[in-house]
Amino acid sequence: MNFDPRPILLEGRHVRLEPIAPGHAAGLFAAGNRPEEWTWALTPEFGSLAEVERWIADALKQQAAGTEVTWATVRRSDGVVVGSSRFLDIRRGHRALEIGSTWIAREAQRTAINTEAKLLQLRHAFDDLGAVRVQLKTDERNEPSRRAIARIGGVFEGILRNYQTRQDGYVRNTAMYSLTTAEWPAARARLEERLGR
Repeated sequence: MNFDPRPILLEGRHVRLEPIAPGHAAGLFAAGNRPEEWTWALTPEFGSLAEVERWIADALKQQAAGTEVTWATVRRSDGVVVGSSRFLDIRRGHRALEIGSTWIAREAQRTAINTEAKLLQLRHAFDDLGAVRVQLKTDERNEPSRRAIARIGGVFEGILRNYQTRQDGYVRNTAMYSLTTAEWPAARARLEERLGR
């Protein structure tokens, strides 16, 4: 199995993860134009459509270099873009990657969308690509994110002190979680059960 993450459409019943493209700019701007969406983000909120277009251009540049794969998160019921997520820190030789830079518009939070999006990403990483480790991380203080990661089966590994600097200059401690090949079948079963499959 060749561990080489590339842009691919991932589709479920509630959500479609579309490889990021310039055509997603307006939808991403509409979905992410509230400051509260960016409380814990390392990057600043989108201030204009032009900023979103630059963000997409950078994502495509990283994708072309093979260092990241970015998706637009699209609600299937109405085709509305409600957020984004990425594979990043791709370590091909170690068959490992991170799911991160995830954000979801307020109205799509606490719905099946993020749960199914994570199931699609994890299933692609483990079942299609043959990953042996998938990590997820968040600001140590972001309790909702930490609970969400634990709910999808992420195992807490510890706090990385002074690990990342936010856009406002704050140096955050980062909570690290992961799933491994051995843990994936049980996590997959729990996610599928939550989604009523």
